[in-house]
Amino acid sequence: MLSRTSSARQAVAAVARLARPQMRTFIAPTVSRRADFVQELYLKELKAYKPTPIKESDAVGQVATFSLPKTPKSPEEADLASSLKEYENMAVEVEGQEGADASAPAAVVEDWLVEEEEEEAHH
Repeated sequence: MLSRTSSARQAVAAVARLARPQMRTFIAPTVSRRADFVQELYLKELKAYKPTPIKESDAVGQVATFSLPKTPKSPEEADLASSLKEYENMAVEVEGQEGADASAPAAVVEDWLVEEEEEEAHH
């Protein structure tokens, strides 16, 4: 009887397994297999990618054309000589003196910082 009960239980378990929807484990990929699938798909797409060839006209409008700057103007040497003579002939200005009152004595400028003499303390 014991063998009939165990065989009956096995039969009921088999029928119950067939009755519920089964998931095929040999088709469902594992986590590591899914990562490999994504990696293989990515590598396949990378290998299949063909970039568009670059043409000379592609840069037009994207890059400014180079043009040499204008050469700087050099100073005129003839004008330098006359400027030097003019500088040599200029009147010398000294601080505190004015050009019209050069013969008059200069006004005494008071010193704004006046140090007071300290008296020595008698011991």
